Amino acid sequence: MTSIPSEQSSVRRLPGPLEILRGFLSVSVMGFGGVLPWARRMVVEQRRWLTAEEFNEIFAFCQFLPGPNMLNFAVVFGARCSGARGALAAVVGLLGPPVTIVIALGALYGFFGDIPAVRRILAGEAAAAAGLIIAATAKIAEPVFRLRAGPAPFVALAVFAAVGLARWPLLWVLVAATPLSIALAWWWRR
Repeated sequence: MTSIPSEQSSVRRLPGPLEILRGFLSVSVMGFGGVLPWARRMVVEQRRWLTAEEFNEIFAFCQFLPGPNMLNFAVVFGARCSGARGALAAVVGLLGPPVTIVIALGALYGFFGDIPAVRRILAGEAAAAAGLIIAATAKIAEPVFRLRAGPAPFVALAVFAAVGLARWPLLWVLVAATPLSIALAWWWRR
């Protein structure tokens, strides 16, 4: 087992491939439709494998990589903890159950998808998934919006306003906001 220093203790034990597999299996089954809130809860709050700040740093890095954010997170987290075996365990745990469930649900939807009650159930599920994403976003944003965060909250709000409200293209907002954010963070920490 590998260990890293932590603010909470002098040494923190990182999980092995089997623990990573079990953790991401549980996340993928509970988080059907959106695993971000469940992954954060498991990794940060329940198992304390990462601090909130470490989770945010890794997740922010994974958002800049091509591909699905949570799959990127699983690979980076698994590799950080247990190398290639950890990355593979995280990916199998994250993708195995949903792929199986989607295939089964797709077959069932083919038979029962035109029933009005099924359509209402799916609409309710969409609302619940949106609520989970909003809750996870609030938890992830909390460390950024602390007073010691400096200009980071203002950059986050500006990016939200540009993309979410003004509907500017995400790529161009990131191209402008990234160097600005880096410069402000450097200036703030000098």
